[in-house]
Amino acid sequence: MLEYFKPTLLDIKPMQRLVRSYVKEGTILHRTDDEIATTIRSYICVKKSRQIVGFVAVHIHSPNLAEIRSLVVKESFQGKGIGKKLVQISIDEAKRYKVKRVLSLTYQQVFFEKLKFLVIEKEHIPEQKIWADCIKCIHFPKCDEIALELNI
Repeated sequence: MLEYFKPTLLDIKPMQRLVRSYVKEGTILHRTDDEIATTIRSYICVKKSRQIVGFVAVHIHSPNLAEIRSLVVKESFQGKGIGKKLVQISIDEAKRYKVKRVLSLTYQQVFFEKLKFLVIEKEHIPEQKIWADCIKCIHFPKCDEIALELNI
């Protein structure tokens, strides 16, 4: 049985182990333990048999914009609706904060389009996102991710 939950600081190491291969291939941005710790409240994890098999973060940029980021599901658990559920929980959380739009920068365009996200021009991404996160990416400044947004 899958359990969705808000992680604690004790979950950082298992989260880092899960995301390691995605960071190496450049599909997820590396975050230090300290960066995760300072934003731990934005994460949602899922576990099966006490093992974390996926997580996501919903990061609020402004009163109008939140971002779904660091979405990862263990390869052997992909295709079972876990990513979709993590995104829906994130959207619900953004709604509770009365955010108006949710952004995602991703290589998984079709996945997000199935969830009603629409492709937007990267020029619409706020500067604070670019200078806080994008600048640390191995692909910067030649970003090949797709920007998508959902009005909620």
